[in-house]
Amino acid sequence: KPLTALSVVGFPDAALPPEVLVEILRGAAEKAAEAGIAIVGGHTIKSEEPIFGLAVVGTVSPRQVLANDRGQAGDVLILTKPLGVGIITTAAKNNQDRLSAIGDAIQLMTTLNRAAADVFTRCGAHALTDVTGFGLLGHLRNLAAASKQSAVVRWEAVPVLPQAWEYVKEGIAPGGTHANWRFLNDWVSYAPDIRKEEQLVLCDAQTSGGLLAAVDAKRTDEVLAALRAAGTPAAAAIGVLEQGAAGRIRVIRA
Repeated sequence: KPLTALSVVGFPDAALPPEVLVEILRGAAEKAAEAGIAIVGGHTIKSEEPIFGLAVVGTVSPRQVLANDRGQAGDVLILTKPLGVGIITTAAKNNQDRLSAIGDAIQLMTTLNRAAADVFTRCGAHALTDVTGFGLLGHLRNLAAASKQSAVVRWEAVPVLPQAWEYVKEGIAPGGTHANWRFLNDWVSYAPDIRKEEQLVLCDAQTSGGLLAAVDAKRTDEVLAALRAAGTPAAAAIGVLEQGAAGRIRVIRA
């Protein structure tokens, strides 16, 4: 449960008008209020580019901590947001967002993971991670390695923002996504029919991505129904953990 937050701000006041900073702080305050907390202070410096973050203080019962190292063979992997935010924001930053997808990406990034976290806590997920800068496969690798399991991902079950798929086919993807793909080549085996563009989507660096949980297979339907009832952006069973080399991942089409 979050209690309070402190803001950390870097702002290029010589390059951007103060109204931009006002909007950043306003948006943060609104999202903090949605989470039920207040921003009680912070620190601001001059910087060459805009930087913003929150340091959040909260509480958790030791009995309710969901770590990434308790996944079990046979667990179903469930994802709560579609992929592709990194690809879309890169298109927007380079004036290549011909499908005007940035609004959908912002909506996704500003959706809290609270509802999904509540579901996984109630339903007793075995292991949990967010999906952020390392991409889906990077964070899954970490979860599988910590749990001493391997994993299988079904490409056709993975939710993806449709505009991101269009852009990646045009060669648009952030540097972090390519870096993830290169690193994960030592950990991931792709079926021959998984194209390079599809591999990049699975490695796409996300900002405020969804949650990825390892759930007892017997509770899969219950968890998916609870996520849909809670209105999470996605509720997709995308693969399983299995016995094998820790952290290794196989990607198949279906």
